[in-house]
Amino acid sequence: MIVDVNRPVTDEGAEAAALARLTIELSVIVPAYREGRRIHKNLARLVVELDKLNVPYEVIVVSDGNTDSTVSEAKRFNSPAVKVFHYPMNVGKGFALSLGVSQSSGSLVTFIDADMELDPANIKGFIDLMRSSECDAVIGSKRHPDSRVAYPAFRRFQSAIYQLFVRMLFNLDVRDTQTGLKLFRRQVLEEAVQLLAIKRFAFDLELLVVSRFLGYRKICEAPITLDYQFDSTVNLGSAWRVLWDTVAIFYRLQILRYYTRMRQQIEEQKHSTEQSDKVALGG
Repeated sequence: MIVDVNRPVTDEGAEAAALARLTIELSVIVPAYREGRRIHKNLARLVVELDKLNVPYEVIVVSDGNTDSTVSEAKRFNSPAVKVFHYPMNVGKGFALSLGVSQSSGSLVTFIDADMELDPANIKGFIDLMRSSECDAVIGSKRHPDSRVAYPAFRRFQSAIYQLFVRMLFNLDVRDTQTGLKLFRRQVLEEAVQLLAIKRFAFDLELLVVSRFLGYRKICEAPITLDYQFDSTVNLGSAWRVLWDTVAIFYRLQILRYYTRMRQQIEEQKHSTEQSDKVALGG
């Protein structure tokens, strides 16, 4: 798949970008789908909050096969910290996040949806919690007692039933797996993402399940501020596909032992590469 990215075109710009990669502490991945009319404004809002953190950061916008003005509007936002990636086919949010992770360099990586229903000011609290509690991941929770959530009653009901279902299947000690604001240590993502199979709807859940499978069990929940927007792309069809993908994760984990086999294959490939390197170096 061809991926387009806006890059610095001057030698000075290239050198500055290389230096920035060496010092980035926080990477912010922003998956975007049909956000042309508001992404410029939302990036401005995000950058204002990130500037307050006083840490070197980068923002990686991933356009998931958009045909509207999402890409041009994102590129119109003039900041050396913002990179825009685009591919022509709509593959899904999970694929967009995986691509963003592969192009990021921060020791901490956060996900936030481009619609900014979730207040980017919450990112500071996530970082503070991770530093104080040494969590492997911090995930936003609509059910945290300190969360401020404007959310339709039916969506609340849907979410509660789904989270009960998830707890029964996976015994995850979290109350909300699907909220789009999450923060991970880079090591967790580097190990987990390469095992993931889902590209669309239940990517968030699979990432948490696989992280736990790999031994990263300290997942902290943090409060969020959510301003639900009624033109969200989530619908009943999407909800059904999330449910289907959820069952598929359980099947891969408990029946196929897919994640176990994939992990073994990766370890074998890594060992084989190391042995080949030793031979090439005469070791």
